[in-house]
Amino acid sequence: MAVATLLFVFICSSIRINAQTAAGNPAKPEDISPLLIGEKIPVIQTPDANGNNFDLNAAIAKQPTILIFYRGGWCPYCNKQLSGIQEIEAELKSLGYQIIAISTDSPDNLKSSLTKNKLAYTLLSDADLSISKQFGLAYQAPAAYDKLLPVSSGGKNQDKLLPVPSVFFISKKGVIRFEYINVDFKQRISSDLLKAVAKVVLNEM
Repeated sequence: MAVATLLFVFICSSIRINAQTAAGNPAKPEDISPLLIGEKIPVIQTPDANGNNFDLNAAIAKQPTILIFYRGGWCPYCNKQLSGIQEIEAELKSLGYQIIAISTDSPDNLKSSLTKNKLAYTLLSDADLSISKQFGLAYQAPAAYDKLLPVSSGGKNQDKLLPVPSVFFISKKGVIRFEYINVDFKQRISSDLLKAVAKVVLNEM
């Protein structure tokens, strides 16, 4: 686990816990305070792409999970990441993992992402950013996103928040075993590194 821990520290070395908006949300991506390796995830139920209620904890209890937080289907960097993960989905699945990705999109917009990127894994809606808040990933989006976010979330993202793109490896007991969090939304974990981590932490899942 030392390799995974060291990687997390390197990626998150610039994160600081300080400035917040009047609403109590971190003002910048550097200000977030995410859940850490070794912590348990919260109890979560949220809509899937079909609008059905999805029990995330029940799903995680069945098999090791790679949980991805991305900004939305409108983000080209996110679409590239989602497609890249689809390319290695079969390899990750053969190791025993399931892949679940969460974004600010409404269920209808999740459907568009599934079709556009030809994804075989599960997408979940965090339209009001409640899940991102519980994971400590949500922050106040720059003003340039003011009109986009409420529309993409089906009107539920009235605070105009964004999640810092992140990847969590979660055991069947709901414990975080590895995480990659980068405040630069243009930088995502590579497929090769994702596969390498999947093999390293498998015995702890």
